[in-house]
This record gives sequence, structure tokens and C-alpha cells, in this order.
Amino acid sequence: MRLVFLGAPGVGKGTQADRVTAQFGRPKISTGDLLRAAVRNQTSLGLEAKKHMDEGGLVPDAVVINMVRAKLAEPLCRNGFILDGFPRTVPQAEELSGILSVNGHALDRVINFRVSRQDIVARLSGRRSCQKCQSVFHVNFAPPKVSEQCDRCGGALVQRNDDKTETIEARLKVYDEQTAPLIAYYQAKQILSDLDGSGDVGHVYDRLVTVLRGLGAQ
Repeated sequence: MRLVFLGAPGVGKGTQADRVTAQFGRPKISTGDLLRAAVRNQTSLGLEAKKHMDEGGLVPDAVVINMVRAKLAEPLCRNGFILDGFPRTVPQAEELSGILSVNGHALDRVINFRVSRQDIVARLSGRRSCQKCQSVFHVNFAPPKVSEQCDRCGGALVQRNDDKTETIEARLKVYDEQTAPLIAYYQAKQILSDLDGSGDVGHVYDRLVTVLRGLGAQ
């Protein structure tokens, strides 16, 4: 089961990928997580990426592709994976196809999560992240027990720069211009499934599992 979860920022790809990982045992590969770890560790790639992330732009392809290539080469990904946040452009999709084909593999399905723009802004602007353990909360949907304090480690909760309203609008503009064309790209390959990502997280997951069961997932 080699999957790509596609959709605008804030549609819930990461949350659903975590659930699929827990149930089906396929590792989630989040380029957002990989990049944020690189930024925290102040690697050369991380410092380069931070400038683009803070502005709501896309990190250069070469940086992201090299990180993904290394991750896919790990034994954990041998029997499948869920890519969350990659590819983001058609050239990245073509690179991914080349990486997989080296071992005779291909994507099984691309799940396109669809959520209204209004809901996306509400979801992202309310997110708060722990500075220590990176746990994520939401001021409305999943608030911490103590305001501005992480339930898990007691760290301070902050609003990431890329979750601020002005940056969200920039991210959505970038998505419309550079990532949305992937929908047509994967439709042409006949491996795209649209999924309603609105409403309760559990209901969205039920819809997702129905699609995965159709692929023979166990």
C-alpha cells in the first residue's frame, strides 16, 4: 500500500495518515515533520527551508526530494508508506515516480482530501504547537487542559508562523498555483480518489477506510 495524501494545507491529511499508520502499520512520511526537524536541528537544509516556510512558500524541490529519497530507502518503508505533503508539484511527482520505479514500485492510490476554504482557515489559524514535543492542539476543536500549556510535556504552546492568517492565505495561493495541478496529473494516471474531508474526524476516517479496503488494505 503505497499512498499519497493530497490536499490543501489544513484538510486533515496528517491526522488521517496517523490513523492509517496505527491501523494498517504503514509508516507516515510527512515532509512537514522532516523539514521542521531539520529547522530545529539547524541543519543546512533546515536553515534554507525555514526562509521559505516562514513566507508561506514552497521549499525548493531539491531539498525536499533528497529528504524523501533517503526516507523511502529505509527498511521500514519496504512494504508501503503514506506520503503526507509530498509531492507538491508536478515535477516532484515525476521525481517520486522515478524513485519508486528503481525498485519496480509505483503508487497504489492518491487520496485527494476536499474541504472548503473557510473551514481550512478556521482549522489552521486555531492550531497551537508545543515548542518541546511538537504535539498539536486547537483552540476550538482540541484545546489543552491548561491554556497555552501542552498536556503531554507541559511545554509552551505557540502559533507557528505558517498558521497565522496572512501566511495561511499565502500558503493557499501557492497551493492553488503549484499543487492543485497534481489533481489532473494523477487523474490522468487513473489513481486519484476524491474524499470529502469535512466534518467529524472519525467520519472522515470511515470514508477513507472504505477507499483503502477497496484497494485490498488489511
